Formats: sequence, C-alpha cells, structure tokens
Amino acid sequence: MQAAPLIEWPEPVFQLIDFIGLFLASGAVGFRYTALRGKLTEGPATTSDASSASIFAAASRGAAMFGIIGAAITLLRVLQGLPAQAARAKLPVGDFVTSNFPAAAGIVLAAVALVGFAVALRSPRIGWPLALIGVVVGRLRSALIGRWISLINPIHMLAAGLWIGTLFILVMVGLGLLFRNEPSAERRGRIAADMVNAFSPLALAMGGLVVLFGVITAWRHLDPFSSLWTTPYGWALLAKLVVVAVVFALGAWNWRRQRPTLGSETAARSIQRSAKGELLAAGLVLVITAVLVSLPSPKRPGAGPGGTPPGAGAPAGVPAAAPNGVPAGR
Repeated sequence: MQAAPLIEWPEPVFQLIDFIGLFLASGAVGFRYTALRGKLTEGPATTSDASSASIFAAASRGAAMFGIIGAAITLLRVLQGLPAQAARAKLPVGDFVTSNFPAAAGIVLAAVALVGFAVALRSPRIGWPLALIGVVVGRLRSALIGRWISLINPIHMLAAGLWIGTLFILVMVGLGLLFRNEPSAERRGRIAADMVNAFSPLALAMGGLVVLFGVITAWRHLDPFSSLWTTPYGWALLAKLVVVAVVFALGAWNWRRQRPTLGSETAARSIQRSAKGELLAAGLVLVITAVLVSLPSPKRPGAGPGGTPPGAGAPAGVPAAAPNGVPAGR
C-alpha cells in the first residue's frame, strides 16, 4: 500500500495566498494608523503644506488599494473553503453558515474590510475605521464566542501582518510616493523620518507578540519535543526559525543603526534599501510557513490527528483545524 504524501498539493499554495491576503490587509491598516496617524486632512491644506498633504492623501489611497487586494483575497478564500467545511459538518453550505457563528462572522467581517478599504479611497474618515474593524475583529472573531485557545495562531499571524505587512506598505507606498513626488530633499528626509518613527513602536510590539505566540504555537505542536529534529514538521520549523532570526537581525539593524540617522534624504533611501532586504527575508519566511502548516503535526503513538488524544477532536459542527489553527479548507 502506497504511503500517503506528507503534503496535499496545492495546499501550501493556498496557505501562501491566505498569508498574502492577511499581510496586505493588515499592513494597510497598520500603515494608516501609524505612519499616517494625524497626517490626513479633511479640508484643503495650506499652501506651505499642500505638497505634503497631497503625498499623505496619495499614500492613503495607495494603502487602501493594497488593502482591497488583501481583503478580496481573504473573502474569496473564506467563500472557497465553505463547501469543504460544510461537508465535514455534514450540512448544506447555507445551513452550515447560518449555524456556525465563526464561519458567518468570517464572511461578514471580510466583506466589511473590503467595503472599508473601498470607501477609504474617497472618504478616509469613514472607510479606515471600517477596514480596521473588518481586519482585526475578523482575524480574532473566535474571541466573540469565548474560544480563547483558538486565538493563539490568529494573534501570531495578525501580529506578523501588522509588523511586516505595514513595513511593506511603508516602503512601497509611503517612501515610494515620497521620493517620487516631494520636490524638497530636506522635506523628504524629515517626512520619511516621521513615518518610520511612527511605525517603530508598532514594529517592536508586534515583533514581541510574534515571538511569544510563535513559541506557544510550536510548543503545542511539538509533541514530543524531540520531533523538532526528528520529523519533517520539525525540520521545516527549524528552517523557518533560521530565516526568522535573519528577519529580526535586519529589523534590529534598521531600528538601532538606521533609524537614528534619519532626517536626510540619503538616510531615508538607505533605510528603504535595508528594509527591502528585511522584506525579502520575511517573504521567504511566509513560503516556509506555508509548507510548515501543510505538514502533519508530530504526535505521540496512539494520539489522534495533530497530536490530540483520541476522542479530543473539535466539537460537533466546528470545522476541524489544520496544523496552523485555521479551519481546514481555509
């Protein structure tokens, strides 16, 4: 009898698409509420500030466009996964959605995020709060029904998205527009410093959450702990940790060495280049993670799927979880 493959393709591809959607949407929100905090004006700007106000408004629209892409990916993937989840629950799709609060909330909140980003293109004051609710509450919707243990992986991924996703939007949209449109080199350096410094506290906080909840997730899935170096899941996790260390090292370099020099255009362009290296490493982390969460979790002899004791599966009507804590088929 032929052994079952470790990975069911194209599941890693779908997982990577999910991550991209999350990072674009959460990055757009993170950029709006850190780098652009207090910089968007509702009325006409004064003559001296017109150039900067125009850049900030364009950056808001650019971030919203990336947010639309991310929210659309998330909504499509949620809808795509419904038939498989309903089949596991042995219910028609309509009955499954109406009887399963997390599934219904996931659809509604993904739609709210998409609408919010679209509205933000014309009305930032209304659109961005909607997008914030859709992205953050949508990711943490298990808390609405008290499923606290189910929040471990969503918090881990949301924190990563708010860190790396926001960095991506900052580099590609914020700094990119600034260098193309601001006529004064002195102002370019000052505006870049303001945006990077506003983003830094979010990066530090989310980086800490990534580490904390990443350790918790790994501890839950490495059963026994020796599976870290004896199983494909453990080897993939080790590969991820190596590249994550590179991301943190590059982030620390940018924070400790590059950020304090900001104020000139030269320094701003330097941190943009080094941030791109951090983003490349983070992209590799996402690829490895997509493979990692598609691998079966290690389990002790006699344990059920994912290392759980026999009979300790998900409650009736609740979709089974993949190794990353996301309902299978998502």
